[in-house]
Amino acid sequence: MHHPRHGLRSSSPRSHRLAQEKACSLTSFHDFGLAEPITRALAEEKYVTPTPIQTQTIPMVLSRRDVIGIAQTGTGKTAAFALPILHHLFTNRRRPERKTCRVLVLSPTRELSGQILNSFRTYGRHVGISAALAIGGVSMGGQVRSLLHGVDVLVATPGRLLDLVRSNGLRLGDVEHLVLDEADRMLDMGFIHDIRKIVAKLSAHRQTLLFSATMPGAIAELAHQMLRDPAKVAVTPASSTVARVEQRVMRVDRAAKAAVLAQVLKREQVDRALVFTRTKHGADKVVRGLAKAGIAASAIHSN
Repeated sequence: MHHPRHGLRSSSPRSHRLAQEKACSLTSFHDFGLAEPITRALAEEKYVTPTPIQTQTIPMVLSRRDVIGIAQTGTGKTAAFALPILHHLFTNRRRPERKTCRVLVLSPTRELSGQILNSFRTYGRHVGISAALAIGGVSMGGQVRSLLHGVDVLVATPGRLLDLVRSNGLRLGDVEHLVLDEADRMLDMGFIHDIRKIVAKLSAHRQTLLFSATMPGAIAELAHQMLRDPAKVAVTPASSTVARVEQRVMRVDRAAKAAVLAQVLKREQVDRALVFTRTKHGADKVVRGLAKAGIAASAIHSN
């Protein structure tokens, strides 16, 4: 079922100011009114003061608003959505139906998915939730079995999630909370069509949270289609960069890239460098090219 389209309506200056004033007054996790089992886990983890993204996001999610969050990795955004979602699970207990999940978190990589799942288990250790992981690169049989009796929280990469749906290992009609984490990375990795297919299978009566470090046009359009009157929170300027990093762009033909890379590394006497490529094959090709130029290099990828 497609989510109805809604415009991204901005709140009035007064309501925005009041929300900011309220956020500034939240200096402890106890101020949010989270359930005691959650605040107990936070105390055990030595969490005392919420980060800016948590201060702004948690009250919005607790009030069941859809949210667009502009936040980079390291800002504490996982807790910003996990804590209020765990609160809803605790205060609205029900057993999931077979082959369903109540919370669906989509992320671009296996590594990030595993980190998000660990966060839910850490913050929810006293809540008593069931959680599962659906990622590629491992056997699907174990994931099918983990979903057989239903789970509260499912963290997944889009491709494997659709594999489970197609094989009748998962039904998406019961999802109450959808989270898209690092949406811009999912767009860059070509997951946009998979995400649209997934959203088409969800109930319109859900809460949707979208987090992205940047807000390119395609992500803004996706948010326009998926979210209902969302609150927008931001802790860093869109497309911001680290001030201490010097950046340059060199426009070269594809065929000349290997030679130019070797020239740059030699000319500027670079002792240590990271070179990113789009594919594993590309990484191996760069290593071979640098070796021919007399530069020692190694490839790091999943093989």
